Amino acid sequence: MKATNTPTYIPALKYHVLTRYYDRVVALTTREGRFKRALLDQATPLAGQHLLDIGCGTGTLARMFARREASLTITGLDADPGALEQAKTKLAMVDERVSLLQGFAQDMPFETGTFDLAVSSLFFHHLNRRQKLDSLREVRRVLKPGGRLHIADWGKPSSIVQRGLFLVVQCLDGFESTQDSVEDLLPLLLEEAGFVDVARGACVPTMLGTIRLTQARVS
Repeated sequence: MKATNTPTYIPALKYHVLTRYYDRVVALTTREGRFKRALLDQATPLAGQHLLDIGCGTGTLARMFARREASLTITGLDADPGALEQAKTKLAMVDERVSLLQGFAQDMPFETGTFDLAVSSLFFHHLNRRQKLDSLREVRRVLKPGGRLHIADWGKPSSIVQRGLFLVVQCLDGFESTQDSVEDLLPLLLEEAGFVDVARGACVPTMLGTIRLTQARVS
């Protein structure tokens, strides 16, 4: 999902017609199982918590969290109705515990202090810097005091080879938004948005670049 200051977005693989292939492409090119399990382990969801999945896409991460902790209440937010339709099918078996909403991360339809935990996978690199900051401030607003945000996204390439591979992602998703990943700016943006205890987690080299995990807390 890629949002702007107007009600619009760019589909996950840039073109609507390719959305149906998104799960297959991600699984083949990003070591999806590894980095999402690492994100799940880092987040360590607890019984009874309310979790927000920002840019939930086709629902793979939400399903993993639902399977990890049976008493989680999960809300998925995404601007792409095509991706959300796929998510509804994927999450049918846990539908009573997962709510899917169409909307933008920069203007979330939630009350302040709603969630205990927020997660995001391969979302923030779609946004320009202003949109990243606006979205992070919204996440901070909707998290409860002490709530944590856990992100898995493209980050600073771990080698020259990884830097070259990441050019494919930049050509697809845009150089303006993805340059922040190359420059490793996410931790700084989290601090600017008001988060504390910003820390790096696992680093996963892939066929398309380096995915890095990051976490932060609301004071």
